[in-house]
Amino acid sequence: MEVLELMEWLAERECSVVFKADGERERGHRWMVIVSGGALGAESFFRTDLSSADACLEATLDHLASRGISPFA
Repeated sequence: MEVLELMEWLAERECSVVFKADGERERGHRWMVIVSGGALGAESFFRTDLSSADACLEATLDHLASRGISPFA
């Protein structure tokens, strides 16, 4: 799954999603993803800051799976 595909899938489930690359941050944590609301629940919030877009994608998929939510189901 690609980042944009996951963002679209989450948006279709009424989640808000931010995926960001920040060139001003240290190399180890330039990428960030935030997911909130929708399928995660009104008060739910997930954020991770990692070294690559792929790492953020995997962390988000793992978090969703831990909540019983999967784009692969």
